[in-house]
Amino acid sequence: MHRCRVKVCGITSVEDAAFACAAGVDAIGLVFYAKSARYVTPEQAAMIARSLPPFVTCTGLFMNVDRDFVSSVLAAVPLDLLQFHGSEPPSFCSSFGLPYIKAAGVQGVDAVPAELLACAQHHVDARGFLIDSHAPGQAGGTGKTLDWTQVPQGFPRPLVLAGGLRPENVAQAIRMTRIYAVDVSSGVEARPGIKDRLRIEAFMREVRNVECEDE
Repeated sequence: MHRCRVKVCGITSVEDAAFACAAGVDAIGLVFYAKSARYVTPEQAAMIARSLPPFVTCTGLFMNVDRDFVSSVLAAVPLDLLQFHGSEPPSFCSSFGLPYIKAAGVQGVDAVPAELLACAQHHVDARGFLIDSHAPGQAGGTGKTLDWTQVPQGFPRPLVLAGGLRPENVAQAIRMTRIYAVDVSSGVEARPGIKDRLRIEAFMREVRNVECEDE
């Protein structure tokens, strides 16, 4: 059976975190990028992180911030995993004593394999790579889908698919890519930064339906 993990990113409240956990997600994401509509302060993030049940990974998203900012967040928020979306060098990403994943922004036809491979060769300590439909070094959350046929299969490290996923298309995305995990934010929202419980539940049903097809 192909087991696809699910992360719901851009959680901004304890209530939305509870909805996601009840639906069976594997991870939630907290955004520490100030220009995002889903930005949370360290104080907000700490409340959300401490509300999570066991075995749900709490991920912190950062983009081109300095070391002091990341350290201040870690002093306040019990994160399990870091996610870097900017031009952070490997030495920076691996210096906080936590595992990390690196976003590989891709843009254009045939861009996924080349840009992903370059990112993987650079970030040898990353636990995995998130593929999103934005230009390299830019913020994600565009809501645009990738050309899923370009996602490489059999990649040596885990890949996370993001960008334009929603309940209506996630099953197709998983079938086409056999991806390790999917990452959704705007596709399960009522409005920017506010999750929709029914859409989260629908998203999870579609993911599990694909798993059942493989049994």
